[in-house]
Amino acid sequence: MRVDGSTLTLFHPIVQNDEVLGTVYLQASYDLADRLRDYLVILGSVLLVSLLVALVVSVALANNVTGPVRAITDVARQVIERRDFNLRARRTTQDEIGVLVDAFNTMLAEVGQRAADIETSNRALQQETEERRLAETALRVADQRKDEFLATLAHELRNPLAPMVNAIGLMKATNADSSVTKRAQSIIERQLSQMVRLVDDLLDVSRITSGKLTVRKEPLQLADVVQSAVDTARPVLDDRRHTLTVRLPAEPVYLQADSVRLSQVFSNLLNNAAKYSEPGRHISLRAEVDGTLVRVRIDDQGIGIAPETLRSIFDMFTQGDSASERSLSGLGVGLALAKRLIELHGGTIAAESDGVGKGSSFVVTLPVMVALASQRAAPAAPTAQERRAYRILLVDDNVDFATSLALLLQSSGHEVAIAHDADQALAVARELKPEVCFLDLGLPRVSGYELAGMLKAEPQAADAMLVALSGWGQARDRQRSREAGFELHLVKPVELQNIEAILAALVKTN
Repeated sequence: MRVDGSTLTLFHPIVQNDEVLGTVYLQASYDLADRLRDYLVILGSVLLVSLLVALVVSVALANNVTGPVRAITDVARQVIERRDFNLRARRTTQDEIGVLVDAFNTMLAEVGQRAADIETSNRALQQETEERRLAETALRVADQRKDEFLATLAHELRNPLAPMVNAIGLMKATNADSSVTKRAQSIIERQLSQMVRLVDDLLDVSRITSGKLTVRKEPLQLADVVQSAVDTARPVLDDRRHTLTVRLPAEPVYLQADSVRLSQVFSNLLNNAAKYSEPGRHISLRAEVDGTLVRVRIDDQGIGIAPETLRSIFDMFTQGDSASERSLSGLGVGLALAKRLIELHGGTIAAESDGVGKGSSFVVTLPVMVALASQRAAPAAPTAQERRAYRILLVDDNVDFATSLALLLQSSGHEVAIAHDADQALAVARELKPEVCFLDLGLPRVSGYELAGMLKAEPQAADAMLVALSGWGQARDRQRSREAGFELHLVKPVELQNIEAILAALVKTN
């Protein structure tokens, strides 16, 4: 090849069997500028076609790849900003990008569920934390009330004990005349009644907490209940020189209620009104019938109730905080007991007060029975039975109790023999031939239940009336004494009037 200017000459020999047959001679004229122009045209054409192909490919990628990815990115940004895991990316293809969109949406659903679970758990944890905080606060309050209750209990029990000790000292004095002795006896009787009331309140509280507090409902008149409550509260009212006004409806109001329990509620409210009022104040009790309900309102001019105490006045062991209230306070169970008793009668009780020093009011609402056409005739009083002396066997391991009760019975003219255990009781029974046997159930070695069977087996005591004496008075205790052969079950302390009633019933049967 030979280049000469713009002329290109190409020589190529033709050989066959190692013999040169000739030479091919080619010559062409080709300008450099023309060649460059041709090359540029070719290059431009290639670039143009490449750009067109790239444009087509980019459009296809935008529709199939970039668009879905951008959509996923936008959804992800919104989820981050709005914390809304219900958002979803839209699937537009059925290829791998579509699979990616589905996977992203599934991931969002899973994350949303996890977030919801965590939020629910957090709310439950917050609620549990709040409940524990409230429980801890309640425990602290309960512990404080327990301490206050125990302190008050000790104070309330010491209050009647002190005058009783003093009264006994007066009775022991050598120069004590009959008037001083009677006054000492009156003091002991009043203070003993106060102690019995405190113990009864505690027993009722235990029945409330165990759910065993019951009422025995029967038709009765509201006036009779109110009169019984007023009679019970009269000593406190008179002692503090209060005046009491009672206003009841003109027509009889009949209730289906437990007269003892309902009287207990009203006497408790009257006692509180008397105790928490300065001497010489006025107390009123009013009853009004409203349809099928009767509202009994007790107003006083006492020390009132603070708003923070008013909210919890019916809670167990709740007491006033002021010194004047504490000096007169009881065990803090009376209003809680009253509330429970009223609820057992299907009624409500509410407290009202304008504040400390402005008095207080208690409103009891009870359902009334359908009005009766005529007032029921009062039962005729039973005729007095002729009294006579009985042979009585008294068995109790408490020497003081047995001795004091024996003295009371002997003062009524009865022949009384005392025993302190089962062996003594059997020996005395064979000699005394008792007509009535009062047996303590908690005797040493041999219980009163077992002793009852032994006495029934003795010919000298087989026909005697068996009466149980015990500090236990629950329904199961009474049931057990009946099964053991006792005809009656008396709960200590026992009053002489109850024993006289038993003996009067014995007269009727003989």
